[in-house]
Amino acid sequence: MWTTITETLKSEFSDATDLEHATRIVIRLLLAALLGGLLGYERERKGKAAGMRTHMLVSMGAALFVLVPQLGGMALPDLSRVLQGIVAGVGFLGAGAIIKHRSEEDVQGLTTAAGIWMTAAIGVACGMGRETTALLSTLMALAVLAVLPRLVGRDKP
Repeated sequence: MWTTITETLKSEFSDATDLEHATRIVIRLLLAALLGGLLGYERERKGKAAGMRTHMLVSMGAALFVLVPQLGGMALPDLSRVLQGIVAGVGFLGAGAIIKHRSEEDVQGLTTAAGIWMTAAIGVACGMGRETTALLSTLMALAVLAVLPRLVGRDKP
């Protein structure tokens, strides 16, 4: 009985075949969480609805959506369908953050929606093992969100 249970557990956790494989999974998901968290922290600090937890979950989710098929042996051309699904799905999530008031000029949440979309892209980069691309993209997004408003004088306290 214990042999059967042990063998079943081994087969159920067989997606990380060795320490290198497990380390790769952990690094990619942790980096996605960290980078998404940085963008989320910046948004949360400004009092926006989609904060740190939202951005971390979006980034890790996007990373996981590409990581699992990739580790399962899915070919890169086939992975494009997964990417299309992520982009469309996150678009719906971002659309929920956009609020249009009666006035044509009074639209809120566009930057939050774009930030969620960018966070998903960063998560995809992490999941695909493009850590440098993910890090540079995060730094550029932080510059757009935190530095650019100060340069153009639109930063609100």
